[in-house]
Amino acid sequence: MPVPIPRQRAIPAAEGGQAQATPKDGPSKGVPPRKEATVDNNAATQLTLLVIEDDPGGSTVVPELLDPTGKPMRVRTARNLTEAERLLTDDVHCILLDLALPAPGRSADDDELAVLRHVLKLAPRHAVLALTASGDAERGAEAVRVGAQDYLFRDELDGRLLSRAIRYAVERKRSDTAERRLAEGRVRAQENRRLERGLLPTPLLEGSSLRFAARYRPGRSRALLGGDFYDVVRTPDGTVHAMIGDVCGHGPDEAALGVELRIAWRALTLAGLCGDELLGTLQEVLEHERSDDEIFATLCTVDIAPDGRRAGLCLAGHPSPLVARPGRPARLLPYDNNGPALGLLPGARWPRMQVELGAEWSLMLYTDGLIEGHVGLGRERLGEDGMVSMIRRQLSEGLRGEALLRAAVNEVRSLNGGELADDVAVLLLDREG
Repeated sequence: MPVPIPRQRAIPAAEGGQAQATPKDGPSKGVPPRKEATVDNNAATQLTLLVIEDDPGGSTVVPELLDPTGKPMRVRTARNLTEAERLLTDDVHCILLDLALPAPGRSADDDELAVLRHVLKLAPRHAVLALTASGDAERGAEAVRVGAQDYLFRDELDGRLLSRAIRYAVERKRSDTAERRLAEGRVRAQENRRLERGLLPTPLLEGSSLRFAARYRPGRSRALLGGDFYDVVRTPDGTVHAMIGDVCGHGPDEAALGVELRIAWRALTLAGLCGDELLGTLQEVLEHERSDDEIFATLCTVDIAPDGRRAGLCLAGHPSPLVARPGRPARLLPYDNNGPALGLLPGARWPRMQVELGAEWSLMLYTDGLIEGHVGLGRERLGEDGMVSMIRRQLSEGLRGEALLRAAVNEVRSLNGGELADDVAVLLLDREG
């Protein structure tokens, strides 16, 4: 928000009726316990002012303050910042601060606005009016630049002026807060798009006859993507390599680590690594990049031969893929030689299993969010068996590709009774005979 032009008398736009308070039934019930403030002018019965001044009782205008409904404003007084901190509760809407007060641990010569800076840290969500000596407009303007909503001259105050200034300050603080939240939302959206490009890339399948589909849905507790990631690339020899993984935990650090692992996997795969050698190198990357020794990642990699009839499979603590072929029920690929998740055991090995796919098939890779949702109101989870039965039924209904993945994720969510607690990523490769 732009800094307002300093005024000799702080008569703001509130005079035009822009700052309104909506009354609500119910008297004040005293001073509630201190907690994080969420100032909402519309939700208050009366506006409450906290005056921080050496002798606030000497100001004759304070008892005459009126809110927009004509009711007297509630006024609390504090002679120092220690008293102010005790009185600064959720129902306080505005602070009238005497800039002449000393800040804790500072002399008067250190910083003319030290007390204001202290109060702004103490009450970042409250409107603040700076009170200064008559003619000291420069100091008042500087107070606004530092963070106060407005400034007033001590010897020019009257009840009408101060009432309007308080309402304006409260409304402006609310507007500033809304603007800040909007800006933060835009930043989160931008970061989300960056993470999406890193975690969920465009597959490199030029020259391949395989069809690709993928779907991702974040868990209910996050607007940002989590630690699920996937990738598909085709190397010059015609082999198609697919991968899906999941970093334990949720948050920006886990998502960033997922991006690093996904990019490292693509680079190593294009460089010719696969199987145990590839996973061992990825574990080294994880160990060097993770923020905590407890963080690990599960991974499933598949390399499909150029003729499309067979594939190599490596599992690092990850659920086994599902394969569906014409005339046969969908089933999970073997997972007896599943190795440990990356980051758990130094020097671990991940055996590569050879599997026969046949001439026509669909191969589905997924993260555990797809199988760990609840079924109904009890504690029962869908699990791998429930997921296989669900996919079999959906395939029998003729669903394929994007439609199959969309139906699977939506049904899992419906069975859970709402959004899933964990992220879900699903990848599907199809080969027609």
